[in-house]
Amino acid sequence: MVLTVENILLVGSLLLLTSIIAGKTSYRFGIPTLVLFLAIGMLAGSEGIGGIHFDDPQAAQFIGIVSLNFILFSGGLDTNWKSVRPVLREGVVLSSLGVLLTAVLLGTFVWLITDFTIYESMLVGSIVSSTDAAAVFSILRSKNLALKKNLRSTLELESGSNDPMAYVLTIAFLSLVVDQDKEFVSIIPLFLKQMVLGGIGGFLFGWLSKFIINHIKLVFEGLYPVLVMALMF
Repeated sequence: MVLTVENILLVGSLLLLTSIIAGKTSYRFGIPTLVLFLAIGMLAGSEGIGGIHFDDPQAAQFIGIVSLNFILFSGGLDTNWKSVRPVLREGVVLSSLGVLLTAVLLGTFVWLITDFTIYESMLVGSIVSSTDAAAVFSILRSKNLALKKNLRSTLELESGSNDPMAYVLTIAFLSLVVDQDKEFVSIIPLFLKQMVLGGIGGFLFGWLSKFIINHIKLVFEGLYPVLVMALMF
């Protein structure tokens, strides 16, 4: 298939429409929506019935970065501060130390059962260490699970705030895999800088964004979503 603007818009719209309809149906059978999204994407690819050939790592990276921005922003936007405030300490510990511990344990397991190097194994553990916010939210809200005490709020806070830790760990171990001569201690300053400065910067910019949205007076209400997207990126 020739990649033109018309074809991209048409096929992309059809794939999104099919995925959304399939995801709506999957709730009846308890199948995670993301699994269906992946399955539809694989079927539409060059090895599937769709036959769409895509081999552009730079474009894939760009799309992934944009999508990651939406995922992280959505996780914070969907979080109800009143419900997570009582479990803020537990949620932060789970989304930071919990993700780190999961990455280390899983990476060690991969290292023991495969021929991967220790850095490659830790990279695998880091990639899958975070809880998927979309999956957790969809399960908790669609099934109306009656969880004890503040467990529901804790899970939602953890799943919506654990991506930064997993992202930093992935970048750190990826740099060790790419540069074999780099020592492990060299990633510690990078890790601390990303987590501490990134956390402080994110908090301050989040407060500033809230102030701008609440005090700016736009002529057209339709410009507010555009403003929010601009602040998000």
